[in-house]
Amino acid sequence: QVQFVESGGGLVQPGGSLRLSCAASGSIFRVYDMGWYRQGPGKQRELVAGITSGSITNYADSVKGRFTISRDNTKKMVYLQMNSLKLEDTAVYFCNRRAPPGSWGQGTQVTVSS
Repeated sequence: QVQFVESGGGLVQPGGSLRLSCAASGSIFRVYDMGWYRQGPGKQRELVAGITSGSITNYADSVKGRFTISRDNTKKMVYLQMNSLKLEDTAVYFCNRRAPPGSWGQGTQVTVSS
């Protein structure tokens, strides 16, 4: 069963930056299409950024131009660089394989507040 552990969240002021990290298990991580998701207070979980096994990326309109997803297959890691953070980016952030999804981790809390 593939598993993921997210880290790097925290409290940041509007306009600030954070870099999230996701450590993955599984010997064939390199073939996974991966995604970063978030679930804000009272909201459904949504996909914010995806990266294919070939490192093709896509982003939700709400984060395009501000967030950058990347991966390091040798370390089995996925990253999410978040810049120009807004109040509405406050959420618990998760990473997972796109399809089929693995087990959901605990996520990492990102709070944007002045």
